[in-house]
Amino acid sequence: MFSSLFFNIRKNYSFKRNNNFFFHKFHQKFTNLSENYEIKSKILQNNVQKPSKKLGRSYDPAIVEQGWYDWWDHKGFFGSTNLDYEDQKNFIMLSPPPNVTGSLHIGHALTFSIQDALSRWYRMSGYNVSWIPGTDHAGIGMQSVIEKKLFNERNITRHDLGRENFVKEVWNWRELHGDKIIKQLRRLGSSLDWNNLFFTMDAPRSKAVTNAFIKLYNDGMIYRDTRLVNWCCALGTVISDIEVDYKSISEQTFLKLPGREEEVEFGVLHRFAYPLADSMSNVKELVVATTRIETILGDTAVAIHPDDLRYKSLHGKYVMHPLLNKRIPIVCDPELVDMEFGTGVVKVTPAHDTNDYACARRNKLPIINIFNKNGTLNDNCGITDLINKDRFDVRKIIIDVLQFLGFYRGKDTKHEMRIAICSRSGDVIEPLLQPQWYLKCKDMAQRALRDVESEKIVIKPNYHTEEWNRWLWNIQDWCISRQLWWGHPIPVYHLSYEGQPTSDGLWFAAASTNEADQLVKEYFKQNNISLQTNYALKQDDDVLDTWFSSALLPLSALHWNGSNEIPINYPTDMVESGFDILFFWISRMTMLCTYFSGKPPFKNILLHAMVRDSKGRKMSKSLGNVIDPIHVIEGVTLKEMQQGLYNSNLPKNEINESVELLEKEFPEGIKACGTDSLRFSLIFYTQQTRQINLDITNVVSSGNFCNKIWNLFKFAHERFDSLNHTISIYKTISDSSLCGFTEHLSLVDKYILSKLANTVICSQNGFQKLELHEVTDILRNFIIGDLCGVYLEFIKPVLYGNQGNIDVKAQKAALKVLEICLDTSLRLLHPFMPFITEELWQSLVNQSENKSLPESIMLAEYPKIKDFNTWKDNKVEDAMQTVLGVIRASRSLRQRNNIPLGHPLPFTIWTNDQELISNQGPIKKYFNDIQKFIQASEIKIIDSQDENLLSNFTVSFISSNLKVYVPISSIYEIQSSLQKKNNTDKDEQFKNLNKKLDKVNIELDSLKNKTENPEYEIKAPKIAKEKDRKKYESLIEQRNVLQKNIDLIK
Repeated sequence: MFSSLFFNIRKNYSFKRNNNFFFHKFHQKFTNLSENYEIKSKILQNNVQKPSKKLGRSYDPAIVEQGWYDWWDHKGFFGSTNLDYEDQKNFIMLSPPPNVTGSLHIGHALTFSIQDALSRWYRMSGYNVSWIPGTDHAGIGMQSVIEKKLFNERNITRHDLGRENFVKEVWNWRELHGDKIIKQLRRLGSSLDWNNLFFTMDAPRSKAVTNAFIKLYNDGMIYRDTRLVNWCCALGTVISDIEVDYKSISEQTFLKLPGREEEVEFGVLHRFAYPLADSMSNVKELVVATTRIETILGDTAVAIHPDDLRYKSLHGKYVMHPLLNKRIPIVCDPELVDMEFGTGVVKVTPAHDTNDYACARRNKLPIINIFNKNGTLNDNCGITDLINKDRFDVRKIIIDVLQFLGFYRGKDTKHEMRIAICSRSGDVIEPLLQPQWYLKCKDMAQRALRDVESEKIVIKPNYHTEEWNRWLWNIQDWCISRQLWWGHPIPVYHLSYEGQPTSDGLWFAAASTNEADQLVKEYFKQNNISLQTNYALKQDDDVLDTWFSSALLPLSALHWNGSNEIPINYPTDMVESGFDILFFWISRMTMLCTYFSGKPPFKNILLHAMVRDSKGRKMSKSLGNVIDPIHVIEGVTLKEMQQGLYNSNLPKNEINESVELLEKEFPEGIKACGTDSLRFSLIFYTQQTRQINLDITNVVSSGNFCNKIWNLFKFAHERFDSLNHTISIYKTISDSSLCGFTEHLSLVDKYILSKLANTVICSQNGFQKLELHEVTDILRNFIIGDLCGVYLEFIKPVLYGNQGNIDVKAQKAALKVLEICLDTSLRLLHPFMPFITEELWQSLVNQSENKSLPESIMLAEYPKIKDFNTWKDNKVEDAMQTVLGVIRASRSLRQRNNIPLGHPLPFTIWTNDQELISNQGPIKKYFNDIQKFIQASEIKIIDSQDENLLSNFTVSFISSNLKVYVPISSIYEIQSSLQKKNNTDKDEQFKNLNKKLDKVNIELDSLKNKTENPEYEIKAPKIAKEKDRKKYESLIEQRNVLQKNIDLIK
């Protein structure tokens, strides 16, 4: 009765679906998501004003980021460029569509941060940018979410609702909650082309999917076959390899599985005997071992190795099934059996094991499927009492019966094994023989391999090419059908008619029942079958794998419907993604889109690493280490994070465990860092190419960087206002009024302009090489180290009047150079930090006399190398580095001897390079500045001839050509004074110096161990190696100086 009722429900559903009943309502309301978005945008346009804010006293990301995104969107900047640029080109990129079911996770944040940085750079470089957004219908994920929701809220299953009402529930959920992830993408500052927003099950995409399937079917690329598949009994569907997780265990382990009260035992190897059918041999039984003893009821043979001398007499013989009392053959199979392992005998269960299935094909064995789709035993199991019992309950019964009959031979509880688990439901995967639809992939894969080899497609980092080749050389045909209720209906219809010669019938690919009817009539005509013959058509109940529709996106997102011409703006320029979906999405896009268009769908594939927690662990709710990017941006308390778990669909036992783990991982919650800080730090992390171990403290550090930039601008505006400086931003240095100040530029002015030119060069090169982390590194170093750490410190005396001496021309030159550095730095930073750069750039623009500037920094020109090359001057940098070297060496000497800056010291500068101390050399030219910065009571300059006079001096090395000395007597004099104040003595000083030396030695040992590790040379990025090298040299120098000072005290 139940099966007939279920058949009627399915039949009714099929009739309605064939008449487009289910999707009519949705397609009326959401014919095209981009049209719906345009309506919202028009409403928004009437209300959005350009943010007008005064610079606050301190950096507050919540205030800074407010309003800018809506204004950008309202003005249409995401699809426009500066019209002044010549030879405009297009840049088209497709965003990997996040699942509509969920929220942004930190991996999404990384992906969209990288892609937005690229989009903004291309836009600022004069390209027409279309970065296309979308969301994925997430077939199995969406169905799981709704099923859990129905059960938690109403205690019902989808079967209680029926297919039609369940699908309505999914659409209703999509309508109510589907925009959540869109809002989060906006919060990240993603400059997406919202006018082309798609949903993978909207009308245009559905049409493309249907037509693509039909063409592939008619071309002979899609076929139906019965094979072993990954079956999830809890969900009732086949799942893809990417949806299978593997849990490795080494001993007896009990796991909680969905729908079961009792935990299930794994990691145990059971042994039992097959008695020989004939007693003519000396061998009376064959003992086999298995972790899945319940599958004994599907055994159709036992296998031995043909070369195993122990069983030579058993070739061609039979054993008796210990439970079913039937003869099954002993087969010889060298591929299946390892005669050195165990007893050298293997049970063969073809319907429930991939290797056994291959063995059955080779040896022409019967294939008996003993499981229903829900994991219970079916009529084929051969024992009536076990029919409809769960597979894991049957496991216990089988063991008991074998023990009772005397065939059980014990168990091993220390067995290593990998358990295949459905990532969606948590159920153990059952290999099941099922008819499915398959797509032929071999020829398409060969084309994809050739396109990468010939560099029509470039994969970066290039070591991922090995993975690409491995997947595609070994590719199997793709199982594209899923036994779900939510997804793209498979457009195939099964024909059955009177007098049909085979029971399997025929399948026709068609977009509707009417089209299928026409195909049937043509078939009847061609095969001389009367058109009066009674026949029935039924559409397949299955839906397509979500990856199938996603694989068409480079075409369908550009408005290809599967039957019209290939879009003029195809192919796209780039796809950027985590490397985990290189095969599952990127290679499939390559294969299918190339098949339909004749061209690869993109020119570049850029891949980034997976984000893990600071300890390198995969992020999961069960570990309590999941980081929500919105929490990082806006801040969150521990209590709020824990409440999110209570509101989730996680099982109660997992919730309680996760709540405790969250408390350990984030005891203080997460501080609000802002979007810019998160984006900048995530992109900086991409230097870690294998995996990104995210530490929130580094995001906080990027927040401090934002604060540094903010304070830099506060200082600059205060000086601009006080000195009546007129801001006159121009596109390039050569166009600006700086040329009027060339004669008045000081060494430090020229130095910062040279460093700025170098920063522009490195930034452009970093973007062109797609090494974005290099750009973040050079920008941070320039702004913090060069601009704030050096330039500001040197020009403050000029801007404030050096001891009452005001050089107006020098002031004006410094202010102009500072203005150029600020403007250029903001434009260089904008792709990474869109909000703070817009806020600060507007503060410059609002005071600028140039009224022809772009409305937004995102439309301003990204600094070009050719415009800054003029100011690149290595001699200037060398001269300035000499001055800085003297200052740093002097301060280092003070620090090592615990002499604070408030106590002037007599310094002696020694050099054997006469050019450094000539009248035009940097030391004499900047003598007064050096004296001020190092707080010298006096400075003497001597050459190599007088070095013998410095025997009673302590030294700090700058280079082999340049050293800084201080008399030891002067140091002792100040130290004695300080010791009296601090009640310390020589022994205490000796003790402190030894402590410091021990600390330096520990750091040296640690660094040495790190760099001598073989993995370090292979995996460490170049930037990290260079930093470690410099750190090592610095530590060696510190050790030498500390040791010398200790020796002096002795």
